[in-house]
Parts: sequence; structure tokens; C-alpha cells
Amino acid sequence: MEQYFNRFLTGQRVFLKQMEQSHLERFAQLENEKCTLLLANDDIPFPSTAEDHTTFFNSISGKKEEFIFGIFDKQSEELIGSCGVFAINWKNSTCYVGISIASEWQNKGIGTDAMNTLISFIFNYIPIHKIKLQVFSFNANAIRSYKKCHLEQEGTLRNEIFRFGKFHDVFLFGLLRDDWNAKQIQ
Repeated sequence: MEQYFNRFLTGQRVFLKQMEQSHLERFAQLENEKCTLLLANDDIPFPSTAEDHTTFFNSISGKKEEFIFGIFDKQSEELIGSCGVFAINWKNSTCYVGISIASEWQNKGIGTDAMNTLISFIFNYIPIHKIKLQVFSFNANAIRSYKKCHLEQEGTLRNEIFRFGKFHDVFLFGLLRDDWNAKQIQ
């Protein structure tokens, strides 16, 4: 039994855990980075206020329909991003996932490690059949990472997001529990 506790929410280079009040300032800093504002959600990329972050931060603690984690570097224990499970549909056994990594930690395999850790958490501890996510077509690094995590592109929402003065597609990705289980055996 001890072997399961040692591996719980720990990847190769990162570990995931619920953020605490002491992480609020760093979390707000990460969420207001330019790359996060442009790549992590479809809102107009405008920095949030400290009050906005405090409200969001307080709303996620104790919520059992969403699981938002801080992504921490194993060596330094520094908060380097966040990821989460949200929009859980218990009737159809589906959920969405999202991830955001600090710009200085991108393109180093951190996002892939964190996403694999999150996927493992979902399929080992939540009765979910399918994980879904959306990614902007111009986010090539994220798309490569998701494919490494065995997510498959299932569709395209054409001209769905306005960035950089024009409309871009949004790709829909998914991962079925059975497909993930089969990859674990190989």
C-alpha cells in the first residue's frame, strides 16, 4: 500500500498538489503572464486584478466538482504552473482538463509530465471514461505535448478564437480510459 502513496500525484520532474493561500501571489503572477493570457483561455487577453485572483483562488478551495492543482518542480518545490479537472459530467463520465505552465518552464517536458500525472490521477481515482480538452490551433507546443500524452484530435471548431488580428481554429482532443489502459500495458 505504501508504494501507492509515494507515487500519488508525482511525475518524473513535477508533483501536483492543492495550492494554499501562500501560493496566491505566485499563482496570480503566472496567470497574468502574456503567454498564459494568450494561450490558456479564450477570454480577451487582459490581466486580472489581485481581487479577481483572490476570488477565483478562494472559490476552488474545497470545491469537489473541480480539482485544481498547482504544478511544482520536484527539486526546487517552486510553483511553476497549474492544471485541473473541470466540467465533470457524471452522467456521461466525461471531464475537461486544462494546464498552464510558466513561460520559463515551457518546452522542457514539464507540461507533458504534469499532464500525464493529471491523467493518471483521473483514470486511477475518478470514475471518468473520457478526458477532453480544447487547444488553439496556433499552440503547436501544447498540441505536441497532448499527442505525447496519447490524446487524439477528434475535431475542429473553425474560426473559433480571435487572436493576433485574425480568427483561428480550436482543436478538440480526447482520451478514452480504454485507450489509456492499453497504452499503460505496452
